[in-house]
Amino acid sequence: MTNQTVEFKALPLHDAEEQKKKKKSGDENEERGNWGKKLDFMLSCVGYAVGLGNIWRFPYLCYRNGGGAFLVPYLMMLCFAGLPMFILELGFGQFASRGCIGVWSISPLFKGLGYSMCFITAIVCIYYNVIICYTLFYLYASFTKNLPWSECNRAWNTENCMVSKAGDNSTIANTTMNYTRPSQEFWDKYVLDRSSGLEELGGIRWQICLCLLLAWVIVFLCIAKGVKSSGKVVYVTATFPYLVLFILLIRGLTLDGAWDGIVYYIKPDFKKLKDASIWKDAAVQIFYSLGIGWGSLQTMASYNKFHNNYYRDGRCSLSTFDTRPLTKLPGCGMLSSLLASTAAQVYWLALSSSV
Repeated sequence: MTNQTVEFKALPLHDAEEQKKKKKSGDENEERGNWGKKLDFMLSCVGYAVGLGNIWRFPYLCYRNGGGAFLVPYLMMLCFAGLPMFILELGFGQFASRGCIGVWSISPLFKGLGYSMCFITAIVCIYYNVIICYTLFYLYASFTKNLPWSECNRAWNTENCMVSKAGDNSTIANTTMNYTRPSQEFWDKYVLDRSSGLEELGGIRWQICLCLLLAWVIVFLCIAKGVKSSGKVVYVTATFPYLVLFILLIRGLTLDGAWDGIVYYIKPDFKKLKDASIWKDAAVQIFYSLGIGWGSLQTMASYNKFHNNYYRDGRCSLSTFDTRPLTKLPGCGMLSSLLASTAAQVYWLALSSSV
């Protein structure tokens, strides 16, 4: 028998540290990392689907397309188009473990599609951050005893500014149809400092610039450590909208004309289903709400572990999405109240001007 010597080579220090980090983090993908918990990924999908469309876009489509009748094409598009493509994109991203550009290495001919997804998402992120900027500005301006957009005695108000309530004859008796609300003048004259036209650029509002900078700083802090930090942020960002919607529901139900909106939402006009534009609007709303074709679903799923049950996670996320028609009630109620209030004021203005 020959004596065989076995040599044991010590691992370099940096390799040993990487092994310790891998065991500690439990990440299957060392280079890109993985979600800390399955709930992080599911809440990210829920938060990605629930957004501003619950407040402004869906109620508008309901009013334009027959109220509750719009739910028929909406749910059909959800079942036959939205759900299959949602699950498909999750599986595609998880299998490739790459983002919306690298995932198309499976077929280089469609790689331009990945670049277009990334470009469109970048544009949406820019204009959504502008909306966050305006939100921060209004939040700061609201920390006063009297809201600056509820009065006409501010420096930016004009002679046409008028505070009125629906059916208040004493306020509208000596006015004409040419009047503006204090909230409109606050937006045009103070927040935006809007110029007379495109030929006049105007100045830079430093307050808006600071709010926009703060919005981008918040975004940076949320994604600074990739999915490890964003996965924790979604515990707030994905659940907080439901709290806001519940508060808006309570507030909307207390406004004048809110019940008319709820009734219009519940009692559908099925005659409008004959119009093809309703089905088109339903399909657009599904793609807009679920974010299909934007590349974000593929990117989020790419941080899952390879053998993760994405079908189950996708169904659990979509089960929350299926209950979203109930979250449209606040928007429908508030929109109906707004329309009723505006219609009443226009009526009294027309009546007083005719007299």
